[in-house]
Amino acid sequence: MYLGVTAVKPLSDYELLLTFESGEQRRFDMKPYLNIGPVFKALRDPAMFATVRVCARSIAWQNKADIDPEVLYPDSTQL
Repeated sequence: MYLGVTAVKPLSDYELLLTFESGEQRRFDMKPYLNIGPVFKALRDPAMFATVRVCARSIAWQNKADIDPEVLYPDSTQL
């Protein structure tokens, strides 16, 4: 079982502020993912990175990149 994402906000330096179903907010660092394939490399563009949104209890970008919530929670840091 995992917690779904209810809100996401892009931050500086390719980080995301995530709000989970529990109400907890956590910070997720996207930098390690920005060299994985062309879909994630496209997120290096700040305008594309800023298109992040909640999609089906997870997050996705306009270019169809997405990350599983099973990764987001354990790999994020508590505020």
